This record gives sequence, structure tokens and C-alpha cells, in this order.
Amino acid sequence: MKKVVACAIVALGIWTDAAEAVDWPQEIDAPEGKIFVYQLQPEKLSGNVLTGRAATAIELKDKPEPVFGAFWFSAKIDTDQDEGTALVRDLHVTKVRWPDSTEAGQARFTEIVNNAVPKAGFEISLERLSASLASAEREQRSLASLKNDPPAIVFSEELAVLLLYDGAPRFRAIENSGYERALNTPFAVARDAKTKRVYLSSGTLWYSADDPWGPFAPTQSPPADLVKMLPPPDKDIPAPAKPPKIVVATKPTELIATDGTPKWKALAGDKLLYVENTETPWLRAISDQQMYVLLSGRWYRAKTQKGPWSFVRPDQLPVSFKDIPPDSPIGGVRTSVAGTPEAEEAVLAAAIPQTAAIKRSEAKLEVQYDGAPKFEKIAGTNVSYAVNTGAQVLEINQRYYAVDNGVWFTSASPTGPWTVADKVPKEEIDKIPPSSPVYNVTYVTIYDSTPEVVYVGYTSGYLWSYPYYGVPVYGTGWYYPPYWGPVYYYPRPPTWGFHVGYNPWTGWNFGVSWTNGFFSFGVSWGGGYGPYPPYRCCGGWYGGGYRPPMVVHHGDINIGNTINAGNRANVSDRMAAAGDRARPGQNNNLYNRPENRARVADRATATRDLQQPRPATGRDNNVYADRNGNVARRTGDQWETRDQGVWKPEPSVDDRTPEPRQPQTPPSRETRPAPTPSTPSFDRADMNRSYQARQSGAAQERMRPAPRAGGGGGRRR
Repeated sequence: MKKVVACAIVALGIWTDAAEAVDWPQEIDAPEGKIFVYQLQPEKLSGNVLTGRAATAIELKDKPEPVFGAFWFSAKIDTDQDEGTALVRDLHVTKVRWPDSTEAGQARFTEIVNNAVPKAGFEISLERLSASLASAEREQRSLASLKNDPPAIVFSEELAVLLLYDGAPRFRAIENSGYERALNTPFAVARDAKTKRVYLSSGTLWYSADDPWGPFAPTQSPPADLVKMLPPPDKDIPAPAKPPKIVVATKPTELIATDGTPKWKALAGDKLLYVENTETPWLRAISDQQMYVLLSGRWYRAKTQKGPWSFVRPDQLPVSFKDIPPDSPIGGVRTSVAGTPEAEEAVLAAAIPQTAAIKRSEAKLEVQYDGAPKFEKIAGTNVSYAVNTGAQVLEINQRYYAVDNGVWFTSASPTGPWTVADKVPKEEIDKIPPSSPVYNVTYVTIYDSTPEVVYVGYTSGYLWSYPYYGVPVYGTGWYYPPYWGPVYYYPRPPTWGFHVGYNPWTGWNFGVSWTNGFFSFGVSWGGGYGPYPPYRCCGGWYGGGYRPPMVVHHGDINIGNTINAGNRANVSDRMAAAGDRARPGQNNNLYNRPENRARVADRATATRDLQQPRPATGRDNNVYADRNGNVARRTGDQWETRDQGVWKPEPSVDDRTPEPRQPQTPPSRETRPAPTPSTPSFDRADMNRSYQARQSGAAQERMRPAPRAGGGGGRRR
């Protein structure tokens, strides 16, 4: 997402401004002296290949004065979103320039850099990397094939929970019992096989109804034998003062619940109003008197609650949306307003891949089908996908490919044996459209391979998060019908119905319109057959091997869609109070999940041949190189350039000598005025962008959550 910036990093529920940072400049030992590399200035990221430039200085053993210059590079990056860092490795120096050197020293200094820098591996925080890319010229695509038709939008003036069935309710017998379970919902819904009475439970609260469509009413006396089939309730989740209302839907729906009549409050200089007693961003613009709601990162507007609702592109919202204060109760919605720093950071973060080196010997895959494998052709492509499995299996030219938690596998048979793939028919795979339930695999890439490991990565699209006209949105918007087989039911990833929202500190999370956490998706009945068959990745309700984490509240309304607020202290308090369940960033890195770690090559082993630079002591990270290789230093609010080995202030724009006016008759060569000496010796606009990006990245890095104590996190230096 972030791809992310708030790149979903390991979150604790405890936030700190003192998170350990990667210090710049970095120092490298060379036979002839020392090389100092100032913070890299990335220009382009394509897959895992990063190109850019860096200001550098050389201190030779036989010359006390440093020589400043710049080098351009092409490199590969390995990212770890749990640690929030990227390792820049395999540097290839493509060009070196030494404006601070005599011509005689050019070749010597270039040789020193070419010999030393490629042996080094530089670590940079994802925040700094994202901020630097923001200042570079990058192509940002918007996905024209996403579907943005609004879901059914239901309003409730009492706290309520959406019970969503994927189509008409379907039941199947619970073995060794007199009950049936509803398969096509993530909630625990059971029906008495004889009386047809229906029961709904969160594990703590119970409801009953005469019909699976409801209406459901709370009950204090559920059947004792049915109660025993559920796991014990979580004692850490308090029961609400009043059980929420249950709203039933069988098609893509979003529920907007208020605690009583909607309470409108003015914001942004009285140009906007927002409803303060709901968890859904619900605004009204004074300029057009339209209401706006934010659902799965998409804006919809209407004159009244009855609709009709229409989609609004995030770059076409009223201008007052950009004036929403970041620290206001709805400040988090700025991530969904194109042109705000928060939106730009989130989109840039989504472009940064999560990478890993996968050990061929340890990566295993088994695919379970409901009967014989069945494949359907994807229109407009030469690709077919398996429909009767929870895995994502493709058939291309009579060869089979599967993605499991961000790793490609291949086989000559749909049933295996499967081996890690070191290449796939990427051109064919990239033709898969968003209307296909396997679209997200197009965001998984194989970068390189050795006989022992395969380098892979994925961007946020694999987790169903996509950039769209300058903001992140969740889901493709397409409805994917489930597969019903003789034994198993395979749901497909949804966009609607789970109140998915984004906040700038933790990424995507979900709720159930309103809940204090007592509804836990996945509560299942005993008896030997869970509500979903086992599946590896991407075939279930949440897809991509990842589901947005659920955030727990304690009975209070939380403006901004489950901690979608811009106030970081507010987020911290709520997350700390909620404990483990409110760690949205935890295990966002699919490669670092406990079940996947064995197949990932140790990062230290994979980079053991790299010379690790060390932070340079006594040096500020304030030297920059422009696109032409000119070097300047920022001191306070002033730029300085080198002149005969000394830093001297550059005149400001207002202080420069004006260009002399040219006479009507051009002067002779002898009388033509010489260039003014106050003309800047570097691209000031480019340097200003780089300076602002470096400051922004450092600020974001300081606000990163601290690594979890004893949790395998921590920062690598």
C-alpha cells in the first residue's frame, strides 16, 4: 500500500519517536583512504532494480582535504517491511563526476569509487526510500479496469453489525450433531436440523431467528450442546453495554451505523461537515451540498442517504477535502484525497516490493482440489485458472504455475509435484484482468535465481491494494462468484462487506460496520468440518495470503473507520488498549510469517560477501548531488557550494545579480557581457526537492513504531 508511506511495518500498539534509524552518511574503507556516501537519492524503481545517484566524498591518506563528487548507480534491493528497511546491493556504478577535483584527479578518484562501492551494501529505511522516489520523476499508473460501482449502502441509527452471506444462505450438516452450519459467511451461523431455528454467535453473545435472513434477536438461553461446539469466549474482549443490531445482506453491501441520529459537526473552515457518531467517514461539502462516504478507499456521493450513490474519483473531490487538518478526528481520510502528502506517501509505499530469497530445498507446495482439477479460461488471455481449489493455480501452454504466499511454483501436472519456479511466462500472466479472481498474482515477480535460491517479491496489488488516481484503494471492486463443489465451498476475495479502511499509520484494517471486537471472523463450529476447507493462499474471503487485521474497540464510536484518524497519539492509545488484536502491521510481510520462515534464506547469509558500511561519525547528512552531478551542502536555510576546497554560501534567488538587459543591436564578441558570477552552479529546484524529500523521509522514520520486544523484530545495523 507502500508498495506504501505508512508501509505496513511491524506494529506494537506502542509508538515511539525514538525508533532506531539508519544513519547517514555511510563510511567505506578503501586502500587509499575513506569514502563517505551521503544518503542515496533514488530516481527510479523498476521491480527490484533501483537507479539513482549519491553525493560522495573521498578522504585520501595523503591528502587531508576531502574531495566531493557524485556517482550514479544501478542496484538491486531486498526489502523487509517488518523491519522497515531496504538493503541496496549489487551496485553497479554507471558514472562518476568530480566537480571539486582537478582534471588530473578525476581518473584516480573514479577508480577508487568503482573498486569500493560495488562491494558495499547500503541499508536505507523504507520511509526515506519512498520519500526520495516521491521527488523523482516516476510513472504512476491508475488502474482503468478496476470496478467502482457502489455496493448497496445501508444506514442504521443504532450500533449494528453486518451479517453478510455470499449469496443465499447455504447450510451443510455438522457431523455427529443435530445442527447444520452456514458455509457462505465468515460468521458462526448454525441451524437446528429439526426445528430450523437459526443461531448466531460471536463466541460471547448469542442471537436467534426463525430464518437465516433474520430478524435476529439476542438470546440468553442458546442450546447447551451448541454452546459446547464453540471455543471458549475470549475473556479479554468486554461485552458491550447493549448487543448490536444484526443487519443481514446476501449481496455486496456496506453498513453505515450511527450511535443514534447522525450528529453533524463543522470542519475545515466551515466548508465541510462530518458525522461524529459513526465509524464510517461520512462528510458533507458545503459547496455542492452533497454527502460523501468513504468505502474501501473509494468515495461515493449522493444528495440524501437514499441515493442514488455515484463514484467520485479521488482527484475530483471538492477542494475543501485537502484542507482537512491532519490532526482532526477524520484526518486519516487525507490518505484517500489525491494530492495530499499522505496519499502520495501511501501510493509510493505501495510501489516498493517486499522481497525475499527463497531456498529451493525448503519451499514446498501441495494443492488440494475438490475432485479432479477443473480449469476455466480467462477471457482475452491464454491463461486458465483452477476453480475447484483454494490455491491459485494457472495453466499456460500445458504447463502449470501456482502462487503460494508470494512465491511462484511450477509443475508439469496440476497435482504436482511442485518446485520453486525461477521463471514464469510473465507476458501472458500480466494480461490477466482485474475481473479475474487470480488477478493479484500479476503483482508477484521473480527477479533472479541461483542454484540454491530464487529471489522473489510482491507489491501491494498481491494483497488486493491498488493505486488509483493518486490514492490507495482496497479490492478490485469486481464480484467473484464462489465455487460450490460436492465437498468443499471456495469463497473468493471480496471488496465489500467488511468495512475495510486505511489509516496512514497501520495500513488496511477491517471491522463489521461497528464492533467492539466481540465478533471474531472465523469462529467455527466443532464436529470435524470447519466452515472453510483448508487452503494455502488467496482463495478465501480475504485473499492474497493476507486479510486486513481486525481492530478492537471498547464500546466507543471511533471516527474514521477503525482507527482511521490522523492523530498518532489517538491511534497509539487505542492500539495499546486493544493489545495483540490491534497490531495491524504484524506479519504483513508474508515471507516472515512463522509458517513461511523456513523457506526464506537468512539475510545475513545472502549478503555475507558485502562490505557493510558504518555510520560516519561527526558528519551531517546534508550534502546532495543534482541530476548533473553538481554538489551542494545545505546549512540551515541556505545552500553552500565548494570553492577551492572551501564551502561558501550560494546567493539566494533574491540576492542574485540581475541579468543585464540586451541592447537591440547585438554587441560584438569583444563587448558581450560575461555570465554573471552569481548564477547558481547547481540545479536549485532539483536540490530543493531532494532536500525536502530527505527531511520528509527522516520525519516519517522517526514516527515508525518500535520493534516488538522479543518478537523477532529489531533493527539490523
